[in-house]
Amino acid sequence: METKSKSKSGRPDDAVGLAGRVDAALNRRGFTTRALRVRLTAVLLAFSLALAGAAGFALYRLTNIGGPDSVCDGAATAEQVHDLLGSGPMSENKKGYSATKNSTGNSCSATVSSGLFETSKKVVRFTIVLNTADGPGALAASDARLFSGESAGSVTPGAAWAVLPEACQKGVRAEVSTSEAGHDEARARLAVAFANSVAKARSCANRTLSGPKSLSAKAAQTEPDWANLCGLPGFAPAKNPEAQWPMPQQVTTASNPIWSCTIGEDPRHDSRSQEFTITTEPRVTALAQKDGKEPSEFGRASWVAGGTLVATCQGKDVFFTVNGGYEHSLERPFLFPDQKDLVRQFLTAGGKAIGCEPIL
Repeated sequence: METKSKSKSGRPDDAVGLAGRVDAALNRRGFTTRALRVRLTAVLLAFSLALAGAAGFALYRLTNIGGPDSVCDGAATAEQVHDLLGSGPMSENKKGYSATKNSTGNSCSATVSSGLFETSKKVVRFTIVLNTADGPGALAASDARLFSGESAGSVTPGAAWAVLPEACQKGVRAEVSTSEAGHDEARARLAVAFANSVAKARSCANRTLSGPKSLSAKAAQTEPDWANLCGLPGFAPAKNPEAQWPMPQQVTTASNPIWSCTIGEDPRHDSRSQEFTITTEPRVTALAQKDGKEPSEFGRASWVAGGTLVATCQGKDVFFTVNGGYEHSLERPFLFPDQKDLVRQFLTAGGKAIGCEPIL
């Protein structure tokens, strides 16, 4: 068996050769004494520690190492939040939050800090909301992208929401809001994950909702066809002849859970705008048909909230909402003066569009 030769010191010749080369290299660079070489070793050690410290600092500032795996009592995983807000250490604020309560302002927030030296903070807020007296029309938005699949909800530039599974309390939705623009698919998935976590906390669902298969396209503003308003064949209410200013039309490109149409500018800023909504998913609201309802001037439809009527369509409650279209300062109808005719025409045209039995 071949063995390596050894020097007089007992070390292998290649080790002696390496030591000799290092010794010669240090001598060439002026490290000729033991004291100088000890100083060099200390400098190299300090440099190595500095590199390790910098790497650790970067790891701490740029990743969630040591942070929570999920936030807000399981509302979302750290990975889901990072998909929306980007990478970085994460923290949460859940003071007063409870997944089993429907109280006003019941919310929890998660914050992701990013940046190596200058830190920016991005926040996502998880809120549980119960829709009751205000009616489902309050959730409508003509610029919403609606879910497809077994989960029901929508995404707007400001928020994404999903209703809880069918066995849970009606009208309860899980809402996700953030100032981050875009990321519609990520926000939709986050809303459904939040709805599932709330359902689990309440022990009210026997299965987990899957995320939306896709989102409907965002509607574009177009010029209205006054003979087939909102794309509803035959929907032609009498318009106020004084209303001559430009009024764009925007209509959601899907109908479940809430179809919505706006005539005019953003209704949050323009009271003259007219809104029409049809809520085809009754889980969205706690409102329902009233027992012993009185005969209605609108056929099978009856009022259940301000601007909202309900009628049974194909065996389930469907809600029709008509809001706006008047000038608050004048306290009179502005865009469509004959409000009763407006409602009748909307019930007829809207009901027919979704395959509802005749309402009037």
